[in-house]
Amino acid sequence: MEERLQTIQSVKNKKVQIGVIPGHFATNHSHVNYYVDMTSIKTSLKMAKEAAQELGSTYANTNIETIICLEGTEILGGFLAEYLSQAGINKGEDINLITPELNAVNQMIFRDNTQKKVWGKQILLLISSASTGKSIRRAVDCLQYYNGKLAAVGAIFSAIEKFDDIPIHALFTDKDLPNYQNFPANVCPMCKNNQKVDALINSFGYSKL
Repeated sequence: MEERLQTIQSVKNKKVQIGVIPGHFATNHSHVNYYVDMTSIKTSLKMAKEAAQELGSTYANTNIETIICLEGTEILGGFLAEYLSQAGINKGEDINLITPELNAVNQMIFRDNTQKKVWGKQILLLISSASTGKSIRRAVDCLQYYNGKLAAVGAIFSAIEKFDDIPIHALFTDKDLPNYQNFPANVCPMCKNNQKVDALINSFGYSKL
């Protein structure tokens, strides 16, 4: 797989990059024809800071009190909070940064000590990848339990443009990947053509099969 890896640079900032591997991959929601590697944006201080500046410029007029980080986006979220607190409507404000816990049935929850960072707050939901919107829906359902107010959604990669009426601001979209496709597992044409699944993928990475 690794020999198929291609690097894609952000149009706005060439220092912000992702890797993509074409093939046949299975997520817990669907089958896709690309694995999108966002490891550097999630783990590299320099690239995360560059990515946060690019993403943060879209929220200059959006009141954000708490950033909820999903799928390993905490470093990006930290730089994003710093950027937002230095400019625009959030200048000088303190911005909370939290990550939900998953319980035994895979529901997102917040413990008593962090609920006050969600209750009644203007929330920016930060996710690494939005391919079908199901992970966002699960997070929004969680916010409703704790009376959080979804103000914005940010992503490293997104194949969808909006969730309900809220635009998804992404560093990369499916338009950056030639012929990106996403299918429910039961109607996947690659499976019907007996194309072997290369790997199982999730927010942590991939496991070859």
